[in-house]
Amino acid sequence: MGVVFPQTEIGADPAVVQAYAAAVEELGYRHILAYDHVVGADPSVHKGWSGSYDIDSSFHEPFVLFGFLAAITSVELVAGVIILPQRQTALVAKQAAEVDILTQGRLRLGVGLGWNTVEYEALGKEFTNRGQRISEQVELLRLLWTQRSVTFHGEYETVTGAGLAPMPVRRPIPIWFGAQSTPAYRRAGQLADGWFPQMQPGPALDEAAKTVRSAARAAGRNPSELGMHGRTRLNQGLDATAEAVRLWRATGASHLSIDTMRLAPDGPVGVDRHVAALAELADAISLPRGPVS
Repeated sequence: MGVVFPQTEIGADPAVVQAYAAAVEELGYRHILAYDHVVGADPSVHKGWSGSYDIDSSFHEPFVLFGFLAAITSVELVAGVIILPQRQTALVAKQAAEVDILTQGRLRLGVGLGWNTVEYEALGKEFTNRGQRISEQVELLRLLWTQRSVTFHGEYETVTGAGLAPMPVRRPIPIWFGAQSTPAYRRAGQLADGWFPQMQPGPALDEAAKTVRSAARAAGRNPSELGMHGRTRLNQGLDATAEAVRLWRATGASHLSIDTMRLAPDGPVGVDRHVAALAELADAISLPRGPVS
């Protein structure tokens, strides 16, 4: 059980970020999951913009944030998810390896395709072939994390006689996939160590999980070894959230993140309100208190 870092509401004060991390660990939550957006779109320029976030939505950069958190907390740090095809693969490998070292092996790297064409353009990457590229990127990441010298000539990626130093603690770092389409479910089953469903427990999740497991078996993998990381929002109310926790446990999910953003209908709330809501839930579900041992 862990938390979604309240990206859009926590602000930019490092003391507040530090206080939040310390509080959630003391409450018994065991991971902090952070979203990834590099730039936001300006709706005054992009007329009719309907994306979930825009130019005024605050986002801390996950790898830099994790480097900061590595020094002040012992919880697992989860990228949920890095938009991998809009980033340079070798640089992601380097950044992830560094975080894994600083956390002594407590990084879980979630990756996904993303949806923001404005962001892809700003980062100089092609949007339309991102699905094809991500599989090759994952293969290269694992090579860079496990081999001293890598030579890789793919359709999209080229590395010739190069390697990372220092290497990560875990070789390779676990890679989890964000997935919300049939092709993505299949990729997760074929390639990932686990996956992040984008729906709540029910028939749609059952069908998605069936596709993931089927793809894993077809790839010669054991579906029972793949993790599943759910997410639920606390703004639905305490009782409903506690019931969601029960349902996720019943599905066999290995991890669950509690999202405290949008707690109030009239706008963002302060960090104390986020922590108080998490404390109330921890009591309701009898979450064991105390920092990671």
